[in-house]
Amino acid sequence: MPYAPISINREALTIMGVPFPSLEARESAAAIGSNMFEGYEPTKRGIEIIRDYTTGKISFDAFIRAAVDKGVCGRSLNEAARNKIYYSISLLRMKLDE
Repeated sequence: MPYAPISINREALTIMGVPFPSLEARESAAAIGSNMFEGYEPTKRGIEIIRDYTTGKISFDAFIRAAVDKGVCGRSLNEAARNKIYYSISLLRMKLDE
């Protein structure tokens, strides 16, 4: 899928209509654009989850669970794909805890 810009309202502090509480919080989600060049297809729900994580409303674990379970990458994931992602995250966490 070719790159397609998303709506950003700098004055209203929104991305795809999702409000952010501050300019800093909205800027923390700036990586969305970079990831779009790599194939990420943002959804409104995905932006909400990113906002909730970057503002501390949800934990990292909740962020990953929501991202995987809700298919916020723009496509649904089957159970095998979700399990593979969870397994990879578990390995990464163990490595970081060493």
